[in-house]
Amino acid sequence: MGAVKYTRVFMDAIKYVLPPVVVSSEELEARLQPLYEKLHIAMGQLEALTGVSERRWWEEENDSVSKGGAAAARRALDATCVKPEDLGAVVYTGVCREHFEPATACSIAAAIGAGPDAAVYDISNACLGVLNGILDVANRIELGQIRAGLVVSCETARNINETMIERMLEEKNMENFKLSLATLTGGSGAVAVVLTDGSFSDKTHQLLGGSSCAAPEHHKLCRWGLEGLGAGVLRPFMSTDSVSVLKYGVELGLRTWKSFLKTVEWTKDRVDKVVCHQVGAEHRNTILRILGIPDGKDYATYPYLGNIGTVSLPLTAAMASERNFIKKGDHVGFLGIGSGLNCTMLGFIW
Repeated sequence: MGAVKYTRVFMDAIKYVLPPVVVSSEELEARLQPLYEKLHIAMGQLEALTGVSERRWWEEENDSVSKGGAAAARRALDATCVKPEDLGAVVYTGVCREHFEPATACSIAAAIGAGPDAAVYDISNACLGVLNGILDVANRIELGQIRAGLVVSCETARNINETMIERMLEEKNMENFKLSLATLTGGSGAVAVVLTDGSFSDKTHQLLGGSSCAAPEHHKLCRWGLEGLGAGVLRPFMSTDSVSVLKYGVELGLRTWKSFLKTVEWTKDRVDKVVCHQVGAEHRNTILRILGIPDGKDYATYPYLGNIGTVSLPLTAAMASERNFIKKGDHVGFLGIGSGLNCTMLGFIW
């Protein structure tokens, strides 16, 4: 998509739902004790290397993502003057989906009572899903096709966390440990964003525009999918080359940042607050340093929520607004990056 500007797109609400089960890094490491002993790894490395002390799980392993997504959607709609029948689009953007078909958005649209004229569909693009959904709905609003749209996501890390712990205990070697470590930072949660043309309320946050850049030559650095075990048996797997993701992700981020500032016509100093994708301590510190953003302008949730994929950035923004870290009138940058590699940055006047 490159660079894009908007003149009539507003975010009326951004709300979230947190799962009830808190899982500490200490708990996960206790289960990995046989691996740690074999590789002579000291306990506490998970938090020391990533900065993540805990994350959330949904109560049941098979809790549906549409259930969490619908709950977040209701919260977002209840915070606005937008009714379900006003929605011209309902877009689900999570990495975790319930089926190959139909779209998970269909379950959510049915649960909230969206009207029959709404476009209902899924978008998938690793951790950038929600930002891509915002752009997609914003384009429809800017073109005058719809007055309001809903972007929803729900992620669950419980299954992949459990699976990777089992695999790490089966394959007790340092290479597998390195490729699997990032998986254990994964968390769960749901988020929903209501976008409008500004005609429903004057209590809104204006979307000015944004920029997107890609480096698809690095698409193998972080993968999540299914692998065959023989005899038609499949199991989930996740593999992340954290060192390379950081190196090439920062390069891509800097390129996108330069385009973003030019697109929204801001200087670096004009940016009051930023919200980054919540990967971990090293990634956060490196990207802020490379982009020249002071620590005090960024809000982080990864220490106690981990990396919730598509949900992380918008949920963190919602929390930052609730706690008055982001204030009315602030120039706010959403700085997103996802496997692929893809990067998208959006600018709001809060």
